Formats: sequence, C-alpha cells, structure tokens
Amino acid sequence: MVGPTLVTGAAGFAGGHLLDLLAARGDTTAIVAWHRPGGEAPRDVPGVTWQAVDLLDKPTVVRAVGDIRPVAVYHLAGATHVGRSWSSTEATFAVNVRGTHHLIEALRDVARDAKFLIPSSALVYAPADEPLCEDHPLRPANPYGLSKLAQELVGAGNRDGPQVCIARPFNHIGPGQDPWFVTSGFARRIADIEAGRWPPEIQVGNLDAERDLTDVRDTVRAYTLILDKGMPGRPYNVCSGQAVSIRHVLELLLARARVRIRVAIDPARYRPN
Repeated sequence: MVGPTLVTGAAGFAGGHLLDLLAARGDTTAIVAWHRPGGEAPRDVPGVTWQAVDLLDKPTVVRAVGDIRPVAVYHLAGATHVGRSWSSTEATFAVNVRGTHHLIEALRDVARDAKFLIPSSALVYAPADEPLCEDHPLRPANPYGLSKLAQELVGAGNRDGPQVCIARPFNHIGPGQDPWFVTSGFARRIADIEAGRWPPEIQVGNLDAERDLTDVRDTVRAYTLILDKGMPGRPYNVCSGQAVSIRHVLELLLARARVRIRVAIDPARYRPN
C-alpha cells in the first residue's frame, strides 16, 4: 500500500499483533503507531514510528493526522472490556464514539481518500442461541455493545470522508491478553497457583455462557483482508463459526495444570444481564 499506515491503539492486545503482521509484510511505506499518553512505554517494532496521541484531544488529533496524511487507518484504540463498561459507561462512550469522530473529522480535511477500518464487535447483535450473520438484528445488551454500534454509525454516516470498512470481531484470545478477560484470566490464575502465589482455587462467574473464540493473530489478519478487499460500509463478522462454553475452556486449561485446582462459583462475577 503506497503511503503511510496509521494504527491507533497500537500498544494494546490486538494492536500489537497487528503491528507485528504489518511490519512482517513490509508492504507499506511507513507505519505510524499511536499509543495513549502516559501509558506503558511501547516496544520497539522494526519500521514503526510511535506517537503519543489522546484521541479525545481533537486539536492534537487534527495536527497529528495532518502530519501523517495516512492512506490506511486501523482504528484499534478504544475501551474494550465489556464488564467494566457497566461502571464506566461515560468513559466507554467517550473513547469509542467521540474519539472515532475526532479521527474521521481529521481525515476528512486532509486524507479523505484514506481507507479506514473500524473494529466494532459482535456484541452489537441481539443475544441469540444460533449463529449470527451480518443481517442479524442489532440490539446491544450492554453499554460496550451500544458504544460499538454508535461507533459504526459515526463511521458509516460520514460524508465526503474516508472509506470506512467495518469488522465485527467475536471474542479473540492469545498471547499478551489482559488477565481481566476470561480465558487469559484463567490462564494467569493457574500459572499463579502452580508457582505457589495463590491458593489452589479459581473463582468463576457464569460457566454456561457460550462464546465464539478466535486466535487474535487470525483476527488481525482478517482486519487486513477487510481493509484491502472489503466493501466500504458493509460489516464483516470475524469469527470461527463455532461457539464453546466457558466451562469447556476452563476444563481444557485445568486438564493441563500441574496441580489440582478447585473451582468456586462467585455470584459477584456475573454480569448484570
């Protein structure tokens, strides 16, 4: 792709794996990676230039985009934790919706031909016990899903702006994920127990919930395919097509543990819905 590529949220879980993929492909003239000011120092990635940019600071976003003039944007920055969205609803909407608006407005002024990927979420759909296609009814059941649907509308509703492609990823897991998420949280707790840092017990919430799980490295590869070949404005599900219960995931991890571990239900870990 001729011209700079911008990756927001590049210091995050999916963003880090996307950087590795783009750097390995070497098919862009430059990669600029944004991270949150005051966050952890970003790691060195060959061919990547890091910048600290607050997406809620519109003048800073406008100046930074004007300097870069990207031809492709992967907008991976945002609030990502569903459970936290119940207690941090305002912050979730600010980052996911207003931050996206600032970025699209800046691109409209200096790079309106850029291709722009919004990684939305499967949580924009109404809950169901069947496979979800892209035309499934949209009815988010939590603040996070609602913020992602609003983010989609910001992207799809822009006029004379960048070409917006929409990905709707289901749950993705893999190396480097924050232990606040269920699969990585189980793995971290088991590792702590094996090392003697925690009593041999895991407290859990609803183990009967079923999720479609995809390796994050496949998820970000799908992002590049959607931006390269996707139709602007059309959503694309990013998933495996198979749902597994959280109980099954935990059983797989416990079967590989080197010590015997008890499982205890903690009602406080259930989400409001």
